[in-house]
Amino acid sequence: MKERTKLLLILSVFGACWFLPVDSARFMSGVDEGLKLTRWYAREHVLLCLIPAFFIAGAISVFVSQTTVMKYLGKAAKKPVAYTVAAVSGTLLAVCSCTVLPLFASIHKRGAGLGPACAFLYSGPAINVLAIILTARVLGLEMGVARAVGAIGFSVIIGLAMHALFRKEEAARQSEDLVLMPEQAGGRKLWQDGVYFAAMVGVLIFANWGAPAASDRGLWATVHSLKWVITGVFGVMLALFVWRWFARDELVEWAESSWTFAKQILPLLFAGVLVAGFLLGGPGGGEGVIPSAWVSSMVGGNSLQANLFASVAGAFMYFATLTEVPILEGLLSAGMGKGPALALLLAGPALSLPNMLVIRSVLGTRKTVAFVGLVMGLSTVAGLIYGTIF
Repeated sequence: MKERTKLLLILSVFGACWFLPVDSARFMSGVDEGLKLTRWYAREHVLLCLIPAFFIAGAISVFVSQTTVMKYLGKAAKKPVAYTVAAVSGTLLAVCSCTVLPLFASIHKRGAGLGPACAFLYSGPAINVLAIILTARVLGLEMGVARAVGAIGFSVIIGLAMHALFRKEEAARQSEDLVLMPEQAGGRKLWQDGVYFAAMVGVLIFANWGAPAASDRGLWATVHSLKWVITGVFGVMLALFVWRWFARDELVEWAESSWTFAKQILPLLFAGVLVAGFLLGGPGGGEGVIPSAWVSSMVGGNSLQANLFASVAGAFMYFATLTEVPILEGLLSAGMGKGPALALLLAGPALSLPNMLVIRSVLGTRKTVAFVGLVMGLSTVAGLIYGTIF
């Protein structure tokens, strides 16, 4: 860094500190909400969501053969197979926009094509089957169906578009990956690796099983009442598999790979969560520096501006799994149009400010801008069409 640049940076920081609006109630409310959201995120998502996701990502990186990844998600895979595998894999995980990141980074590192990897990145949080069911129950059947159709279609369209936009770069990357990442021999059978991964996914899913609605007495509520028993069973199974089937050097490599993903992703996530809370408020409904009344006033009706604003605002907000539904219920009662509501549902859960920061660290700025732009643009168009029909 040049000395002039260092001087400008120091002067900028000094000026920002000098003019900090600490006497502004709105500014201090944003600081408070940013810290609250960061604390809530640390308590609710790191131990049960991110840590299991990091270990799954590390295991994919170490134990899943590159041949397998390339067979189903690589450039040689047939498109119907690749995008079906990507969408289904993401859907079954039922994770939020941040928890999906280490898994996405892992399969991309292991040789998955950009298109299928981006389809997986979108599908994980966006096509959450549980969230779609809740959407239909709370916001209406047509909204639930529209969300499901839009999200499934988007995962394929976004993947195909990313592949087309960066075809030459991806061809070069995958050729290099095949040379730089040779196969490693393993002493386990395929079914053993399969149940090992299933146990980790089981821990991730059931440890984060959301609470049912107060009136719900069905399967969802039953599973929730037994979530820790089910999680414990999967945890014991995982410990048994690790003890019986893995050598010490394999476990060390697994831990190191998981730690690599954690170092890359966690700092960016926490920085993004802090800024998101500062700007848009925390989990308790408090306001950040951007008043919620501004947001509500911008998403009424079904204009292009309303749908675009809903897509952009949703993309920068952070939604934990299933929380978007009660938030939308409140916004709809406050006058939000149905089109912008769908636009937010399609863009919000799949993106967030922390999510974008991590994607950039994996894909670079150009590909991240393209991915985010595709999600926002498609969500805006879908909202316009839905709002016109309904």
